[in-house]
Amino acid sequence: MSEITTQTNSSEPEKIPSVEISKINSSEPEKLCFYAGKTTIIVGANGTGKTRLAAYVEEKLGGKAHRIAAHRALTLNPNVPKIPEEHANIKLKILGGVDIGNSDYSRINYHQRDAYRWRGKSATHLLYDFDALLQYLFAQHSNLSVEEHDKRLQGKEIEVNKTHFDKLKEVWEILLSHRKLRITADNIQVSITGDENPNYYSASEMSDGERAIFYILGQVLCANEDTVLIFDEPELHIYQSMIANLWDKIEELRPDCAFLVITHDIAFASNRIAEKYVIRDYFHDSQWDIAKVPENNFDEQTIAMILGSRKPILFVEGTSSSLDMALYCACYPEWTIIPRESCSAVIHAVSSMKKLLNDMPLLRLQCAGIVDKDGRDENRVTELEQKDIFTLPVAEIENIFALTDIVKEILKLEEYQGQDLENKLSDFQTQMIKFITDNSSEDKFAIKIVRRRIDNRLKKVDLSSSHNAEELKNQLSEEIKNIDIDQDILDIENEINSYSKNNDLNGLLTIYENKGIFPKIGVLLRGNNKKDDFEKWLCRVLNNKDNKLVEVIRQKLPKIEIQS
Repeated sequence: MSEITTQTNSSEPEKIPSVEISKINSSEPEKLCFYAGKTTIIVGANGTGKTRLAAYVEEKLGGKAHRIAAHRALTLNPNVPKIPEEHANIKLKILGGVDIGNSDYSRINYHQRDAYRWRGKSATHLLYDFDALLQYLFAQHSNLSVEEHDKRLQGKEIEVNKTHFDKLKEVWEILLSHRKLRITADNIQVSITGDENPNYYSASEMSDGERAIFYILGQVLCANEDTVLIFDEPELHIYQSMIANLWDKIEELRPDCAFLVITHDIAFASNRIAEKYVIRDYFHDSQWDIAKVPENNFDEQTIAMILGSRKPILFVEGTSSSLDMALYCACYPEWTIIPRESCSAVIHAVSSMKKLLNDMPLLRLQCAGIVDKDGRDENRVTELEQKDIFTLPVAEIENIFALTDIVKEILKLEEYQGQDLENKLSDFQTQMIKFITDNSSEDKFAIKIVRRRIDNRLKKVDLSSSHNAEELKNQLSEEIKNIDIDQDILDIENEINSYSKNNDLNGLLTIYENKGIFPKIGVLLRGNNKKDDFEKWLCRVLNNKDNKLVEVIRQKLPKIEIQS
């Protein structure tokens, strides 16, 4: 069992609080240290006391903590009454939006936070503090503007400072690049990016995701200095592919603050660089069964425990890069996407999870994997598929965006049509084939493919009939003799030449392995000289369900049936 106590870090006693958690069957406590600009993540299944832990840590840290609850109302009303900044600050951070009229705000302190903000139900109360947040943002915005105006009238030198609203607008528009905010002294409006004559509408009509991002950014910006910001399920209402980008911006906005995230979003937790903990159970009298995650890597048992009988799990190659996650989340919305860096890691994860599920049938979870083609022949592809590990139709995931049907949809989004579209497509294919063949002419490209094929071949070698060292050596030598490297290289070159001669770009994409292909695709299709610009554009498109690109990509990816 565990008991939580608080203490301050000896090097920075006022800035960085820490929490000690006494553990069951252990005399050594687990210390939760919070460092400025760093994130600590705690995951757990429903019912394990995550929210109660968040509330308890907030209580122990007092004014050094500000908690954003999972149970939060997201009604955005830009017409809130404007009140003094000091009152709005207290109303937001202690009163939780409660209006105390003409009462004396100076008498309010953090000891009253539980009674006002949480109504004595810190783990379950629905938080209504969006109005208070807006009142604080408006007040801070107005006061800073008036201060600079007064200095200008007095002829004093003005140092231009961004208000919280300015910073919020800047980040919000980066994350939601299809929308623009217009913030005045008493109103907030939204328009569609790129409109020559913007048609502004009230911010109250934002989508759930847009309001959620606005709310979280506002809470982060308004927090006191050197605070531990506690987020309970920050991923609510936000696209999974966007939450990582949001968190990058949050850490940039408040390098003075520490962050504690309570979540059951395994994909988000797995892919952050952070100290990570798992809650397995909650006991009365503020006691938890909690453990640190070794090497920041959640094992399959933890994943199964947290997800329970929810979405099936799909392990994929790659990392948590926004494009990987945007692509797989868009094309497999019924699955929980878990990235594993390499093919071997995906195969191991699926195998481990299946073994675990056989031992724990009540979990009723399904899992599968997707790996790059990586030179695998049809026999190897079939072998993997029998283990619920499916292979991409191209050598690497980036090649997907050069397939003919997908290029057509991207060009349509760029407003090409008719003969112009066909001409642009033909030009793209010609230049891509030249790019691939020019970069494939060196021996190292063929050697890379042959090396992979030899590796796959040797993995199939069965030496079980050998009974002594001599037989083992002879049998292995015989297998190696059957490998003709020169012929294998010639076969690869002939394969490349055949695809090139027939202008078969799709065929080349099944064997071409080079991360440099993705920036080239961006330059040819959209003139994006920077890889990041093309990637960000694709992420926005993949998050938008109003185009056919996702549907066309989905048709190219492995079809994985969900078990009933």
